[in-house]
Amino acid sequence: MTPWKFSILAALAALSLAGCESLSKLRPSAAPPPAPAAAGQAAEVKSGAVAKKDSRPLFVIGRNKNANVIHYEANLDPDGELNPKWPVIAYWVLHAEDGRRKKLNWLEKKKAYGIKIKPASSRDGYTLTLAAAPWMPMAVRKAGDAVHVEAKINGRTAVLEKMFIQARDKLLGPKVEYIELFGKDLLTGQACSEKILPR
Repeated sequence: MTPWKFSILAALAALSLAGCESLSKLRPSAAPPPAPAAAGQAAEVKSGAVAKKDSRPLFVIGRNKNANVIHYEANLDPDGELNPKWPVIAYWVLHAEDGRRKKLNWLEKKKAYGIKIKPASSRDGYTLTLAAAPWMPMAVRKAGDAVHVEAKINGRTAVLEKMFIQARDKLLGPKVEYIELFGKDLLTGQACSEKILPR
């Protein structure tokens, strides 16, 4: 190889490596916040929308499959009360990918992570059930600016903070093997947890 050909190839290789190094330093710009759903989209927002400004965190669900988690948030109206059309919203945070938020798909809503919610018989909040655990009703309550979900953990009422679902993928959706609940005892404030087998 002639010396001038070698020097050209060396220069191109150096440029290529420099380009790769500078590309690795680039950071993707933050995605714009999602537009709030219109009133006609209430059914979609109820169990699969991304978070809105007027929301409060309730609890998250982690899974054995990967680091992605489902967030559940209280959806408040302009007066700061739970929105009667869709009091709780749910969405993915894709930690295993790029950290973006994503709606639950139809199968996820119906078989695992979607919710059903209705006014509580005591008229002081809502009763929430998860598709993966319809036998485990939970209460959504608001006191002042605070909103939380209450669940039974080891037979005592607790503020639910996190759930972990161990499941296997099946043709018709994930099959739940067990659920772990994590929270704080409503009366004592002590941390508590319980592992539950599906019924």
